Amino acid sequence: MNLYAIFADHVRAALAALAAEGVLPGGLDATRVVVEPPRDASHGDLATNAAMVLAKDAGLKPRDLAEKLAGKLAEVEGVASVGVAGPGFINISLAPGYWPRVLAAMLGLGAAYGRADLGGGQPINVEYVSANPTGPMHVGHCRGAVFGDALANLLAFAGWSVTREYYINDAGAQVDVLARSVFLRYREALGESITIPEGLYPGDYLVPVGKALAATYGDTLLVKSEDQWLPLVRVAAIDAMMEMIRTDLGALNIRHDVFFSERTLHARDGGNASIIDRLLDELRARDLVYEGRLPPPKGAPVEDWEDREQTLFRATLFGDDVDRPLMKSDGSYTYFAADIAYHKDKFDRGFKRMIDVWGADHGGYVKRMQAAVKAATGGEGSLDIELCQLVRLLRAGEPVKMSKRAGDFVTLRDVVDEVGRDAVRFMMLNRKNDAVLDFDLAKVIEQTRENPVFYVQYAHARASSILRNARIAFPELPREPAAFASAELDRLTDEGEIGLARLVAGYPRLIEQAAAAREPHRVAFYLYDLASALHAQWNRGKDSPHLRFIIEDDRVLTYARIGLIHATALVIASGLSVLGVDAPEEMR
Repeated sequence: MNLYAIFADHVRAALAALAAEGVLPGGLDATRVVVEPPRDASHGDLATNAAMVLAKDAGLKPRDLAEKLAGKLAEVEGVASVGVAGPGFINISLAPGYWPRVLAAMLGLGAAYGRADLGGGQPINVEYVSANPTGPMHVGHCRGAVFGDALANLLAFAGWSVTREYYINDAGAQVDVLARSVFLRYREALGESITIPEGLYPGDYLVPVGKALAATYGDTLLVKSEDQWLPLVRVAAIDAMMEMIRTDLGALNIRHDVFFSERTLHARDGGNASIIDRLLDELRARDLVYEGRLPPPKGAPVEDWEDREQTLFRATLFGDDVDRPLMKSDGSYTYFAADIAYHKDKFDRGFKRMIDVWGADHGGYVKRMQAAVKAATGGEGSLDIELCQLVRLLRAGEPVKMSKRAGDFVTLRDVVDEVGRDAVRFMMLNRKNDAVLDFDLAKVIEQTRENPVFYVQYAHARASSILRNARIAFPELPREPAAFASAELDRLTDEGEIGLARLVAGYPRLIEQAAAAREPHRVAFYLYDLASALHAQWNRGKDSPHLRFIIEDDRVLTYARIGLIHATALVIASGLSVLGVDAPEEMR
């Protein structure tokens, strides 16, 4: 039940009624009409911009149209008053008795409350993390991992059929560097003293991989040439790193449906054309790939630029700044060529809509990749790219340094083990993904209002405690939230109670807006506000006993207030589930 969607329908019905009466022209485009909470709560419960966006088409002044709409909306059941403010904003106040009806409907839906059909069951592919398989996940990967997973949860809750995908970058030069690093650890495992040269991975996490190779092959790899041992070691190294990455992600309760290997795009089994070969042939047939020369990049030293004829993609036809190379001077494909083929493969698997989650350092790659998807899919596919900014890792305000190649970086698992999965996930979502995030290992375990994850989880634990105590006072109290839909909820008249009811009524709209904007952080912000309202009402009851949730000599009022607590707890648990965070029933 979406209160705001219901009243948007009332606005459209009012427009239709005015058109039927000849007051307004028929067929007004109401797609820009919204119903939302007013910016100032003293103005009412709901506000609509209908008169502001439709006045020109209606041939009326906004305020004149607003007055006519207000008259119709005042007739809607449950509306106490309708006011027109400023040049034509319409503010709606609901009768006190309306909120119990909203609460009853919400309780009847139970855990399904807030679910939307925005996606209509359409398939959508969300690719996230996709870290190079060269070592364990570090905290820099963490934000994209959590954001991508929460976004996938949010889209699924809003009605899309979501596939979570990880792209394994296992075809580039970095995996050969990994294999050579592992081969040194293999020699070390056989008793040789080694030195890790500059440019290889020095981390101790490769020691077990070297030992496993020694156990499998003995010393037989030592007599092989690099051309012979490199493919064997590469496969073993990638497998070991991906197992480590899966374990690290599992610590955050992140699991992908698909792991896609980049190497499959390049494979030419039996001399057949590769997936990239076939894609480029398709694009050539459409005159989207050609042989040509590019001007030197702006601002680049001339000596760093090679003027040569090369294979280019006509990216400028699809909104990019320049055409893009598809082959290197050695005849191998560029990363861009592989990326086009990969996204075309997604499209061929049935995903017309795709979302990629990237680090902010890939921002310059966005325009060309969206151009490529448009071209490769004939305009039928769409690619949205979400960039995640850096995480500054702190401990009590002091920076925690990390360096992946030096082998002394802070791993994702280190952080999860220190502060817990819930703290990591919630705090990674407590700021918009494109803003830099400070993550303080000391502050996220504080039990204070300033620690959002504690404050929200504590609200759910507090609600659960109220429910337990209510069942002690009233042993016959039902356990199912739906049972309270028939309680005398009109007994809820206190401003704090109505405020809680307003907040839980806004949850479906919040889900739809967050999903449409691809912004799961909105859920975290909303939960903090809802937790604040619950804690505030509980504190009011400490000072004023008649406001307590359990009134032992008033069973009817207690039932109504417990219905409100059930509704609040359901929404907090639902929102935390979207974020991938537990909703504890007790906290110590």
